[in-house]
Amino acid sequence: MPDNPALPTHIEQVIETIAELHREHHRRATPSQRVVAQLTGLVGRPRFVGAVTVVFGLWVGLNGLIKLAGYAPPDPPPYSYIQAVTGIAGVYITLLILITQRRENELSEARDKLTLELAISNEQKSAKIISLLEEMRRDLPGLPNRDDPEAEQLSQPADPQAVMEALRATTEDLDAALAGGEAPEPAGIQPTT
Repeated sequence: MPDNPALPTHIEQVIETIAELHREHHRRATPSQRVVAQLTGLVGRPRFVGAVTVVFGLWVGLNGLIKLAGYAPPDPPPYSYIQAVTGIAGVYITLLILITQRRENELSEARDKLTLELAISNEQKSAKIISLLEEMRRDLPGLPNRDDPEAEQLSQPADPQAVMEALRATTEDLDAALAGGEAPEPAGIQPTT
């Protein structure tokens, strides 16, 4: 079995499109966004938790040793200085995570849009195949010619603009319901004819 099996051209094109989507997302990052991503990556590692634990342990231990030596510790229990530092650090870490998440949501939305475009394209291809099969069934003399309303309906390709409008309307209704504190009602999406 070969290490790199040959992929069909259309699959390679999809993979390249997704890769280009990621490259473009990273190219558009501003220097500050890159710094925030690096800091978030640093804070998100188990090593960071270990380092913070060591610092806390050293801080408590150092204060205890200074007190045992008979001097006034710089931050006696309940360690108000370390509480202030951790509170401020917590706010910054939260902001770093929110900024990074917002940026990653942009990439996720672009991927969702690409997925929708591919789904619509596949739906149009399926409709064409069904249409061709129905035409072939009508043209072959050995096959009975009958009405198939479901095949007729499935052979009609979806209108991408109608899909986008239905999606937009559903999203707006959902957003309005959530903003008003209501439980959103299931959307009744009308089939295209």
